[in-house]
Amino acid sequence: MAADQDAPEQIVWQGKYLITKKRGRWEYVGRARGIRAAAILAVEDGHVLLVEQYRVPLGKVCLELPAGLIGDDEGLEGEEAEAAATRELEEETGYRAERMESCGEFFSSPGMVSESFTLMRARGLTKVGDGGGTDSEDITVHRVPLADLPRFVAERRALGHGIDVRIAMLLASGFIGED
Repeated sequence: MAADQDAPEQIVWQGKYLITKKRGRWEYVGRARGIRAAAILAVEDGHVLLVEQYRVPLGKVCLELPAGLIGDDEGLEGEEAEAAATRELEEETGYRAERMESCGEFFSSPGMVSESFTLMRARGLTKVGDGGGTDSEDITVHRVPLADLPRFVAERRALGHGIDVRIAMLLASGFIGED
């Protein structure tokens, strides 16, 4: 492992949003331009906000936490995770958060992707619109009772939908407190 760790990083290919890299024997993908992501944990009144959208890499609809890129659009360079999460939550779900709290930085697949995401907890939710994302997105919003979440996820899986790994934390007993 030390040989790989000390090897120089090589860029194999770079696009607008992704970079494929190689270091020693390892090949992996990262975000271009230092872009990161924010995922939003919007749990309130015994319900959680989830979104569904078609994901080209999977070739299917995926059930996910609301999420989005931080600072990916022109003029948003240097954007903070809190601002991106606030913007993305409203854009995708139609809910506005009174405040956002960081739960920390996480890595979803560290053996293959160097991208991190900041998990943000939305507090004080108010419905202000329909959500559904931008013109280029076709997002379906779900407000799911936490008590029904295992059944809801199983139904989506049975329909052939992909399930984002971050949903697993919602299924873990005692992970989410509603304080």
